[in-house]
This record gives sequence, C-alpha cells and structure tokens, in this order.
Amino acid sequence: MYCILVTGIPASGKSTIAEFLSHALHLPMISKDRIKEDLFDLVGFQSREEKVQLGVASMNIMYHVAEQLMKGGQPFLLENNFEKISAKGLFILLEKYGYQAITVTLTGDYKTIYQRFLKRNNSPERHRGHVVNDCYPEKEKKAAAPIPYRHFVEGITMRGMDSFTANGPRIILDTTDFDAVDRDELVRNILTCREEVMRCCGNNPDFI
Repeated sequence: MYCILVTGIPASGKSTIAEFLSHALHLPMISKDRIKEDLFDLVGFQSREEKVQLGVASMNIMYHVAEQLMKGGQPFLLENNFEKISAKGLFILLEKYGYQAITVTLTGDYKTIYQRFLKRNNSPERHRGHVVNDCYPEKEKKAAAPIPYRHFVEGITMRGMDSFTANGPRIILDTTDFDAVDRDELVRNILTCREEVMRCCGNNPDFI
C-alpha cells in the first residue's frame, strides 16, 4: 500500500498543494499544522518550550491517525515539513504496515520564498500561534520580529526540510513561481509513481 507525503520548506505552498492533491486523488489528508492550530486555540502556550511540546503532540496525533488508516489498508496523504526529527516515527509505521511513501518535496529559490514567508507571517489570515513564540493567546498583539534570511536558510538545511525522503519515489516541485506550477502534471507524476509502488507491493492500482 502507499501514502503520499507533502513536505518542503516554509511558505513553499505545502498546505495548498496538499489540499489540491487530496481533492484530485480522493485521499484523506492529515495536516500537522491544522492539528497544531487546534492545540494552540484549546491549550495555548506560555513559552517557546511549551510551543515546541505542542508541536511534538501534534506530530504524535498525526502519526496516530495515520496508523489507524494503515490498519485499514487505506491510502492517505500527510502534510508536514518533514525533517530529520520526523523520520524515526514515520519509518517505523511504514515498515510495520508495509507501506511505501511517495514524497512530494516543495522547494525553490530560497530568497524568493523567504519574501513569501515574511509576507505570510504578516498576513491576518496566518494563525498567530505559528508567528509568535513567547505567548499565545497574546496578551497584547504586536508585530513579531522577522527571522533573518540566514536563519531561514540554516533552518532548512540543518533540519533537512527539502532533502527529506522516505522509502518510495520522490517528486521535487519547484514553487518559486507558485502560479506557474503545473498541477495536472504533478497528478500525472504521482499516478505514475503510485503504479510503480503498487506493482512492487503486488497490488493492482486500478482498484486503489
């Protein structure tokens, strides 16, 4: 059986692409950020350390839901900035249930996407729990200090955000110009990878 991982660097468009693929391929999607936002609103945090713990909890919940789908032999999609720290728990599940993961990695020109990252953090549509680090809900809303470009790049490279891959095929999607992304071609590439995975696993992709 197979699953799809949508991953990559911050502000590369992971959520949008994951939602598109979920609809196009008729797959349930589990998003770590959506889980985190619920935890931010229900639990909140009073320090960077508490925020990190909510991130760990959201990853555990994501993997728990994924495991339930694996038990039922269902294909699904996970959306997260998978990185080195994410690998162990995921690989245990893939091996335990005989799944192969098709990894879709969103990346591109770091400088261009960094500007998108800054703009997103200042957008009223961005959940404030992702933007602030010291306290949420905020006692007083104020502009968060922007992450320097050097730290943005270091976070990507040191944590392996655009080099992560699992145990199956990998598709690299350049989203420097997000509007120019050929979504139909992406679906075709995933379907090709899916056929390869299902043949390898001894399943008929026409019935999945």
